[in-house]
Amino acid sequence: MRSLFAALSGVLFGAGLATSQMTNPNKVLSFLDISGGWDPSLALVMGAALAVSAIAYAVVWQRETTFLGEALDLPKPSGIDRRLLGGATLFGIGWGLAGFCPGPAIAALVTGALPVVVFVGAMVVGTASFRYAETVRSNRNRPEPTPWRDLPC
Repeated sequence: MRSLFAALSGVLFGAGLATSQMTNPNKVLSFLDISGGWDPSLALVMGAALAVSAIAYAVVWQRETTFLGEALDLPKPSGIDRRLLGGATLFGIGWGLAGFCPGPAIAALVTGALPVVVFVGAMVVGTASFRYAETVRSNRNRPEPTPWRDLPC
């Protein structure tokens, strides 16, 4: 049931992205081009998404389980730090250069267009590289075992 609900949610999300033309990089780039042929229509899409999200979060914060009865695992606010700012900057640069962000790019894969495939491939490589770097970083910060701690008592 969980997989069915996830698949239906993904299809609905992808259909919304396609209907709003968020999967069209030219539409997105026109929205980002405030000094040229600016197209403000995606601001309406973002505003509608924020309104729907606000309502959904208001409902979710009142619940202890999902609608399928599973435990809710909501992220805890952690504040703004260098990592968040760096990630947001990289996201914005990528969005501005390619006209895609991850969700719309994955939804646009159904077109089979080469720029979409290249973008998603780069996104996968970037994600894998980040995970590898995080693993290396966390292993480097792990304290070295000392011989007397590892002896059985």
